[in-house]
Amino acid sequence: MDKTMKWVEKRLVPPMAKIGTQRHLLAIRNGVVSSLSLILIGTFFMVFINLPIAAWAKFLAPYSATIVLPYRMTMGLMAIYATFVMGQDLAKSYKLDGVTGGILSLGAFFMLQMPVNVLTPKSAPLGFVIPMSSLGASGMFAGILAMIFAVETYRFFKTHNITIKMPEQVPPAVSRSFEALIPGAVIITFVWLIRDVAGFDVNAALLSLFQPLTNILGNNLLGALLPMFLIHLLWSFGIHGMSIVGSVVRPMWLIMLNANGDALAKGTAATKLPYIAPEQFYQWTVTIGGAGATLVVAILFLTICKSKFLKEVGRFSIIPGIFNINEPMIFGAPMMLNPYMFIPFNLVPLILTTISYFAVKFGLVNGFTTIPAWTLPAPIGGFLSAGNDWRMIVLILFNMFVAFIIYLPFVKAYDNKMYLDEQSGHGKLDEDTTEAAN
Repeated sequence: MDKTMKWVEKRLVPPMAKIGTQRHLLAIRNGVVSSLSLILIGTFFMVFINLPIAAWAKFLAPYSATIVLPYRMTMGLMAIYATFVMGQDLAKSYKLDGVTGGILSLGAFFMLQMPVNVLTPKSAPLGFVIPMSSLGASGMFAGILAMIFAVETYRFFKTHNITIKMPEQVPPAVSRSFEALIPGAVIITFVWLIRDVAGFDVNAALLSLFQPLTNILGNNLLGALLPMFLIHLLWSFGIHGMSIVGSVVRPMWLIMLNANGDALAKGTAATKLPYIAPEQFYQWTVTIGGAGATLVVAILFLTICKSKFLKEVGRFSIIPGIFNINEPMIFGAPMMLNPYMFIPFNLVPLILTTISYFAVKFGLVNGFTTIPAWTLPAPIGGFLSAGNDWRMIVLILFNMFVAFIIYLPFVKAYDNKMYLDEQSGHGKLDEDTTEAAN
């Protein structure tokens, strides 16, 4: 065990830490996270219309298209919101103007779309419109590519002073517009040549490229286990695993969730949705109380531990844990760099992922279609995200019981060590563990 931890700490952690601070991945993460507030609002309407009451569904049926409109204008347009923020964030990381970076990214993204000339109704034809199918989660890859190309082009021209400079007396907003004129013209022209003149559908090509990976992550047990393995292995060494892994796979998770929501809106049964494991699958059934399902650890610390220190950690961790905030537990116990907790912290998410995967696969519970607020207690959040399915509550409680059983012997061993140290006056951790934690 010690050799394994030292190898991982020496060989795996440093490159993963660098990935976690890579500016493009940070921009992608921040762009997606920034759109979550609108998505939360939109998914509320999806939950509202899918309450498990037959009379309610029948009453709302004539108004369903209107009621789900906020969902379509938030989740259905999330690539637009995210692309602007990603471009803004990446530009700021280069100390460039953030608004210009966001606008240029958005312009490149829209140029990747192909408007359709709608000639109906004959009395008042709609004219050119942009189909929404590529403006939501399925357009995220195109948004990411457009953002990187636009901001890097903007940076190139700015670095080499190939811009139109206005006198200092000119208002900043006007000055920024002229500064972006040359790089903007290059960006728009280049994307126009590819998408419209050459007729190459970049978004479709990207989706086809990532489709096999999306299927592996969403509908394959090993693919579902892989993110949990990497996230918790990184957390074990003090690196925020979700920040790194989530930056890479979250666009694919969003595509899965969007596909599930669309399928449900078109009448597909909630137990036969296209994808098993979008992000909400892990959020509500696996990482209950935070990474490692540590809510049960807080309960164990409070109920069975003799160590005063661990009881105190349980006391100040349990309330945040109920609302899925487990940094107090991660850094307080600590769960990271702790040889006593390394095995259960990494094993529990894999076991819970396996249980939940087969529960969704075999239709024992509904699939996931919406994004409730992540701070909801897991049974409530899972119930709402799975289309108000009471069976999801049962699954989550069962998973908590499984996590409880797995953690129990390791917590007892850790408690005995801590209790003996307290009795002998050696403090909460032995010298080796303290050194590792530092």
